[in-house]
Amino acid sequence: MRFGEYFRQLRIARRMTLRGYCERFGQDPSNISRLENGKLNPPKDVGKLKGYAVSLGLKENTKEWVNFFDLAYQANKELPKEIKEEVPEVITLLPAFLRTGNNKKINKEKVKKLIEFLKKGGE
Repeated sequence: MRFGEYFRQLRIARRMTLRGYCERFGQDPSNISRLENGKLNPPKDVGKLKGYAVSLGLKENTKEWVNFFDLAYQANKELPKEIKEEVPEVITLLPAFLRTGNNKKINKEKVKKLIEFLKKGGE
């Protein structure tokens, strides 16, 4: 799922129309529409993202909160700040990690399987 789709899903789950959301939280409907349709990238400003997250009813440090921010970083083709700061040595290993034994790029499905494997405790 992309950031804009998730944003829209959360807004609709709160039973708010686009205009209703924008009126309530002082947002520009055309910008939020463009954001939801993937024509506008999420803001890089963490404060603005937190404002969106709170307005959509997300509670800090929940699975939904983390997913919201991860999707924003993905849309901007960036790594979350805490990952860049806390584990810089891991970042240097990513190129080797993202290639298979035959020097081929790893595909999306393999990454998804690996993530699920790790979520289950690596068993």
